[in-house]
Amino acid sequence: MHGPAELDVLVPTRDRPAALAVTLAGLAAQGARGFRVVVSDQSEVPATGDPLVASALRILEHRGHPVELLRHVPARGLAEQRQFLLEQAGRRWCLYLDDDVWLEPDAVEVLLAAMGELGCGFVGYGLHGLSYRDDRRPEELAPYEEWERDVWPERVRRGSPAWRRHTLHNAANLVHLAERAGARGDWRAYKVAWIGGCVLYDRARLVECGGFEFWRTVPRAHAGEDVVAQLRVMERYGGAGLLPSRAYHLELPTTVTDRSAECYDYVLERR
Repeated sequence: MHGPAELDVLVPTRDRPAALAVTLAGLAAQGARGFRVVVSDQSEVPATGDPLVASALRILEHRGHPVELLRHVPARGLAEQRQFLLEQAGRRWCLYLDDDVWLEPDAVEVLLAAMGELGCGFVGYGLHGLSYRDDRRPEELAPYEEWERDVWPERVRRGSPAWRRHTLHNAANLVHLAERAGARGDWRAYKVAWIGGCVLYDRARLVECGGFEFWRTVPRAHAGEDVVAQLRVMERYGGAGLLPSRAYHLELPTTVTDRSAECYDYVLERR
């Protein structure tokens, strides 16, 4: 019921073929077999023309993963691209994976196992920024709190104590949290504000909560679309981060340079 054959991996990409190739190679190396990979490409030069991307796609298919690389232009913003990907998904679970994230070989298997045990709306990995591994920030680790057993729905909003959890995912904080908590091998579920870069959803619940349909109500140049979607799902079904994280940020410069329009302000503040 919670196997990889019931999983769609959804990858949005734009103008980062080398990073995309690394991300796809990480997926190809997963121990879990049979999940489907869907890439939404909004690059100026189609990613399929890059030999590294093409090779990674061939390896994925060789290892038993159906692959679709879809050209999706013109770009209408991050939320619209994520909604487009959601509309391509048809399996029980969908994993949104950014195009600059490398996963450890058991990452997908652990995500699915945790989702099966916790039964919440989403689980995910915050991203390691290993260039910061010697930068210890104990004050940013203070909001860390594990789920004792079940994951419950939570209403998290800007300014609330739960909002402060977002610092847990800064820099290399998750490396230091795992060291402090002694979290190795298995996984522990902890409370989050939101998770960026690698999030596994119960697809039907994400759709029920509106997915990313709000893209029509926000400016085309926006940020924080994943925050809005997760806060909505968390309010009905709960969500959790997993420690230790098995996801690593490639630490390329962001492609979202204009953050003047946060989706939170247009969608949640105006409810």
